[in-house]
Amino acid sequence: MRIAIVDDDPLVRMGLRAIMGSEPGWEVVGEAGDGAAAVALAAQARPDVMLMDIRMPGMDGLEATRRILASVPGVAVLVLTTFEVDEYVFEALRSGASGFVLKRVPPAELIEAARVVAAGESLLFPASTRSVIERFATREPGGTLPDLTDREQDVLRALARGLSNGEIASEMFVSVETVKSHVASILTKLGVRDRTQAVIAAYETGFVAPGEAAG
Repeated sequence: MRIAIVDDDPLVRMGLRAIMGSEPGWEVVGEAGDGAAAVALAAQARPDVMLMDIRMPGMDGLEATRRILASVPGVAVLVLTTFEVDEYVFEALRSGASGFVLKRVPPAELIEAARVVAAGESLLFPASTRSVIERFATREPGGTLPDLTDREQDVLRALARGLSNGEIASEMFVSVETVKSHVASILTKLGVRDRTQAVIAAYETGFVAPGEAAG
C-alpha cells in the first residue's frame, strides 16, 4: 500500500511516517505541509491512501480533498482530526473523504483505519462517523432517492448502521459477493463514490432519520 501524509506540523508527519512505514508492504510515498502541496503530491505519487489534516494554512484539507478526489482516481482520503464531532469533518466526508480518525488514536487503530478505507470495506468507527453525519446532515424537504430495489434499500439501511459487507451478508443470509453487487448498484444509482457518501445521501434525503440507524 502506498501512503501519503498531509499535516502542517513536521513532528506529526514524522510520527505518522514512523507508524505507517513500519507496516510490512506499506510505503510512505511523500509528505505535504499544506493543501496545495497535497494536491500536487497526489497527482505525482498516486497514493492508495492520503492521511489528511483539515486545518492548515493556505489551502486547507477540505479544499485539498475536493481537488484530489476530482482529479486523482483511486485514492482514499482518511481525515485526521483533533475534534470528533466537527462540521469540518462532515464537510470532508461529504466532499468524498472515506472516513476519519482522531489524532490521538493508538497506532494499531490508525493502521487498521488506513487498511479499511483502502479496501473500501466499511465506514470508519461507525459510532463516531454516524454521530457526525447525524449532527450535520441537513434533511432536504421532499428529498428522494433513485429507484432502489427493496433489497438495495435494506442494504443502504445496513450501511447507515456501519455494517461491513460480511456483517450484512450474515444478517441477510446472502453471500458477500451478493452484498458487494448491491452496494455497487446503490453507489451507481446515487451517483456517489463510496459508502460514506451513500449514507450521507440517505440522511439528507430523509431515507434514514437521525437515531434510526443506532442499532
